[in-house]
Amino acid sequence: MEQASRLQLKNRTTTECVSKKTVITSLIFRLGKNGIIFEVYQTKLKNNPMKKGVTILMAALFLVSCVDAEKSFVLRGSVGKTNRVLIVTEIDQWKGAVGNELRGFIGEPLAGLPQLETVFSVSQVSPKNFKSILRFNRNVLVVQTATKDSFSIKNDLYASPQTVVYITATTDEGLVKQLKKYSKKIIKTFKDSEIKVTQHRFHKDKITDRKHKTLQNLGVSLTVPKIFKTVDDTGEFLWLRQHLLSGIARGDGTNNILVYSVPLGDEKNVSERVLSIRDTIGKRYIPGSKEGMYMITEAAYTPVTIDATIADKKAFETRGKWEVKNDFMAGPFLNYTIIDKENNRLLIVEGFTYAPSVNKREFIFELEAIAKSLKFN
Repeated sequence: MEQASRLQLKNRTTTECVSKKTVITSLIFRLGKNGIIFEVYQTKLKNNPMKKGVTILMAALFLVSCVDAEKSFVLRGSVGKTNRVLIVTEIDQWKGAVGNELRGFIGEPLAGLPQLETVFSVSQVSPKNFKSILRFNRNVLVVQTATKDSFSIKNDLYASPQTVVYITATTDEGLVKQLKKYSKKIIKTFKDSEIKVTQHRFHKDKITDRKHKTLQNLGVSLTVPKIFKTVDDTGEFLWLRQHLLSGIARGDGTNNILVYSVPLGDEKNVSERVLSIRDTIGKRYIPGSKEGMYMITEAAYTPVTIDATIADKKAFETRGKWEVKNDFMAGPFLNYTIIDKENNRLLIVEGFTYAPSVNKREFIFELEAIAKSLKFN
């Protein structure tokens, strides 16, 4: 006689953990409508109660291990470089109006970079070829005709972490309308996902906040990887620098983080003061190689400022280019000016990159992930 007990978990595979006909207890899990169903089967032994007890104990322990590692059984790790999106659509759609619309917003130039670089890098595959390892891409956008218009987002569908966005319409013209309608949400969805992935990677090997007196005095914390070293930490101003040790920029390139605060002043004109504040700080704290040289905002390029939210506080995001006065050094910067009413101040977190002759999107993106990790203690 057999007695079965079942435990349901949220997973998506069919596998046999233990199945031995010669022992008393076997443990099987299989796919059910609501997830994995674990089944423990026991059969009475006539002459060996000790073996029966051991096998039941082993099955129970194995069941616990399966529960603890529920996702590791099911989802493999996703693949794909940072800020890459795989678009699943028919080749005729990709070459036509649907593809033009997709390239128009996913391939939009990223503000503040000296070279032309897009928000995301994309590749296309037809639905019939979307299988095997291609399904493990971290960011997937599925665009196809169907019986109705729809928009949906699914996480960890084939791998983890993974974001899959679905857009359908009854015609190609309908798909174009859908893409126009949801373009901003698509960009935000993929970008937020990539920020979380990058922050998670940095968190594994982060600098302790107690190391920097400026962060302590300001009452904030940041997720900064240990590869960043301290350039200056006055208690009011923090400058961290990462020397780029790989790629074409090796030896010369750096990624930099600045953290400081200034009095709040008139809250109505904060966005207009961003550049004057950063130029004042640059002159005071970021000198060039000779007397009279220091960091300023490049006058030939108009920075772009938009509304933002950092640590649940109103902020302004500014992207532009910096240069060193009376010198030839230059590069992109990303500035977050946060309105901290409780402390009557503006808290500023800025990242800037110096990487001559190479693309800088990924460097700036890593600085963005660090800035957006800011928390008030």
